[in-house]
Amino acid sequence: MTEHWQSRPEGGGRFALWLIRSIALLCGRRFARLFLYPITAYFYVRRRPERQASRQYLARVLGRAPTRREVFRHLHCFAAITMDRVYLLAYGDRAFEIETQGLDLLDAQIALGRGVLLLGSHHGSFEALRAIGARRPDVPLRVVLDKQKTPAMTELLEALAPEVGASVIDASQDGTSITLALAEACQQGALVALLADRGRDHETLRHASFLGRPAPFPVGPWLLAHALQVPVMLCFGLYLGGKRYRLVFEPVAERVVIPRNQRGPALDALIAHYAARLDHYAHLAPYNWFNFYDFWQQDLRVPAGGAGQPADVGQHASA
Repeated sequence: MTEHWQSRPEGGGRFALWLIRSIALLCGRRFARLFLYPITAYFYVRRRPERQASRQYLARVLGRAPTRREVFRHLHCFAAITMDRVYLLAYGDRAFEIETQGLDLLDAQIALGRGVLLLGSHHGSFEALRAIGARRPDVPLRVVLDKQKTPAMTELLEALAPEVGASVIDASQDGTSITLALAEACQQGALVALLADRGRDHETLRHASFLGRPAPFPVGPWLLAHALQVPVMLCFGLYLGGKRYRLVFEPVAERVVIPRNQRGPALDALIAHYAARLDHYAHLAPYNWFNFYDFWQQDLRVPAGGAGQPADVGQHASA
């Protein structure tokens, strides 16, 4: 429970993802979902740290100690969304009912022609955002993904949707390379999507209130937003059960400005807003939370809340 999230193995690894992919493609979604129960039971028994993290999170979001059934439901929701990734990548969104909220606001930002930075989280399905690609084929979607941390998921992505895999911006690159790739994508009017709730190893973090307790959030996404000077929106792909999803888009700013002499307060305000919206959607869809580690822990290797910045984050801003 005290490990940094990057030191934890990828959930299930290659075998689990291969199994889910094979079952999904061979059996069809309705029948394949029956296999989610034994798969979830396996992880419930074998992955004690994730089970403990689920119990800790659910206690905060529900305001009481969760039952074993609720912890199982949490893990089952993660398995269901993971299986749905296979269908979304292989066949698109035609097998799902996807409602949208704030799509008109997103269209308004796209119309500016400067690209849009979408900041998501490990809450719900980030993969469901690809439904926007089907509805706006004129707007490319570039997703930032750490290929070194998630090799099994990267292989799945490239096998099922090679064109999508080719559009991924690898987050394991150095900060300057990432920033230049994002800037190029925005110049092409693309939607650039990345997750903003987890700090990478040795990245500067700042605390904001989340589910009643200060939690560390990374500053890197906000320094990137400041460097790119493009519209920024929050995005959430909520799983509503069955085949239903809801895509939510909320504007943050047409340009994020972080004054050098007010960097700390400016970052705190941005991160506090992000954490408050994440708090809202965590209460709205509590079983959609997929940070299976102690999210509130103080990473002892990097002082959370400090104003300093390591080289990789500093490169984002300078680039």
